[in-house]
Amino acid sequence: MDKNVGSSLPKDILDRLFAYSKSTSLVDALEVFAKISRTADGRADLASKSVLALMLDLIQGHLGCLTSELLVSSLKLLRNLCAGEVVNQDTFIEKNGVGITLTVLRALMHTPALDCGAVRIALQALANVSLAGERHQQTIWVQFFPNEFLTLARIRSQDTVDPLCMILYTCQDGNPVRLAELCGDHGLSVVSEIARTASIVGFREEWFKLLLSVICVDKAHLPSLFAKVAVAPADDSKDVQMGCDEFSSEQAFLISIVSEILNERLNDVTVSNEFALYILGLFRKASGLVDFSERGKLGLPTGSSPLDVLGYTLTMLRDICAQDGVRGSMENAQDTTGKLLSSGLLDLLLNLLRELEPPTMIRKAISQGQHQGNADSKQLKQCPYKGFRRDIVAVIGNCLYQRRSVQDEVRCKGGVTLLMQQCVTDEDNPYLREWGIWTVRNLFEGNAENQQAVAELELQGTVNTPEIAELGLRVELDQKTGRPKLVNSA
Repeated sequence: MDKNVGSSLPKDILDRLFAYSKSTSLVDALEVFAKISRTADGRADLASKSVLALMLDLIQGHLGCLTSELLVSSLKLLRNLCAGEVVNQDTFIEKNGVGITLTVLRALMHTPALDCGAVRIALQALANVSLAGERHQQTIWVQFFPNEFLTLARIRSQDTVDPLCMILYTCQDGNPVRLAELCGDHGLSVVSEIARTASIVGFREEWFKLLLSVICVDKAHLPSLFAKVAVAPADDSKDVQMGCDEFSSEQAFLISIVSEILNERLNDVTVSNEFALYILGLFRKASGLVDFSERGKLGLPTGSSPLDVLGYTLTMLRDICAQDGVRGSMENAQDTTGKLLSSGLLDLLLNLLRELEPPTMIRKAISQGQHQGNADSKQLKQCPYKGFRRDIVAVIGNCLYQRRSVQDEVRCKGGVTLLMQQCVTDEDNPYLREWGIWTVRNLFEGNAENQQAVAELELQGTVNTPEIAELGLRVELDQKTGRPKLVNSA
């Protein structure tokens, strides 16, 4: 194969490559260079011989003469040579390596069967160059943003997601101008296509999450990006915008990743009030779309877009409300948790919790009691995914932490026994008991009125299980509503 193309390639370049590698064919030379370029000393040695410049000249003037195998080997060598070797990185810029790589990428895009692996290697070479500094980043940005990045983002392959995100993240890091462009309409279009691709094929490295962290959490552009991923591009088979009462699978995926990011960065990111209120709005909307008539059999992710948006926004609210507690910001109506509470968060969660059927243990206790026929469970909502009740309780527990006003509000709204009812194990809600105990602790801590309210509960019509008794509690049926509740057995 190498002999067939050899006559079409410049003899002076080949002679130098063969001499440096002590080879007689381009295939062998590239293999030798690949091995040498795997170490820092090897890359420095090849830089002293100007091998990168020779390879760029070879590709630039004779791209059409290279077989696909030779092109891939050449791109791999460029990528390796630019891995942390400043001389090679500078040479790449000075010899128009960015423009040459762009030409290669365009050529690859027009092949009948796109070689996504080759595209990945070319992007990895650019990513390595971008790490060298401002001049290198600006050169890449000027030639690729936004149109070339957008075209690459629409390649529905996992091969492109990681290096493309690495380039975008590196180029914006520390540069407010490029960051502003990335967060503008054109930049968000690029990121929305990357998110769409990742939702289909996934991603391997952390660059995608780092990029979303900057855009969605640090700069609070989640609303704009969330809206963009609801619209399919014209070259996809579904050129449609989701209805106002729907969530797309891409939106659910985006929210799931942002939820992961927020959880991982709980101690080092400050969530704005606007971000938190937007998440509350999404949760409220999702709760109106979800069917609560059937008990969910899966935890998150469930594969249902409305359910996943419901669940991941709920876990985000849990983490947001935990932040103020971690940072010691208590009883402040102007902090993020205070803003959420003033926007009706507590009412919303208590109402959802009241409308749910009792936890598994309490349902079993009722079935053993003589009054089990009093409760009309058919009218009660089911947990739509495994962990829904636990997540509601977790948010309430975090809101209660050292907030006297929330403690009092729960009591005034008749929520004390409702929250005590959550201190049990539940097969549909792992760790419900632990979150329930945390919540009740925060409900009673330093609040004599709440403690007295429990002490005065009248015990009547009770049914029990050993597990509940071990907690010092007892199940009773409310004679007016037929609903079960937990009271202390002391």
